[in-house]
Amino acid sequence: MSDRLIVPRPRAPYAGRRFAQFAVGDSFGDDVQVTDGHLADGARLIGDFNPLHVDADFAGRSRFGGCILHGVITSALMSAPFGNLAAGTAIGYLEHDTRFLAPVRAGDTLRITWTVVALAPKPARGGGIVTAECQAHNQHGVLVATAVGKMMVGEGA
Repeated sequence: MSDRLIVPRPRAPYAGRRFAQFAVGDSFGDDVQVTDGHLADGARLIGDFNPLHVDADFAGRSRFGGCILHGVITSALMSAPFGNLAAGTAIGYLEHDTRFLAPVRAGDTLRITWTVVALAPKPARGGGIVTAECQAHNQHGVLVATAVGKMMVGEGA
């Protein structure tokens, strides 16, 4: 048996954008279809079985009128385009701060858009820190969450 972790191939090839290839004002993102699987897998992954996430009857009687996605899963879905853009060149995701503004539900399509707002060269680290701001809107144009992320990105693999 192998000690290697086998993971499915990403939807797109590794982009591997280097620090020098980022510019303030760059914009990137993705559209993500939220499914019931996100709610169920989220509960299992993080151990949060709050009935607002996993019990349709309970959640239906709540202020939300149905099950809602875990905030940490929403945040993770938001961070993916940033990580994928620097896949293979990212040294580390240093910070991620998310503000949740509206519920996310199975069936929602999130339009996730990141914009680079600052670059801090770190030559001694072989790259620099990319700071970007994110907005996630649902299919109705409702802003459901915002985030700021900082990633140390290298100049090569």
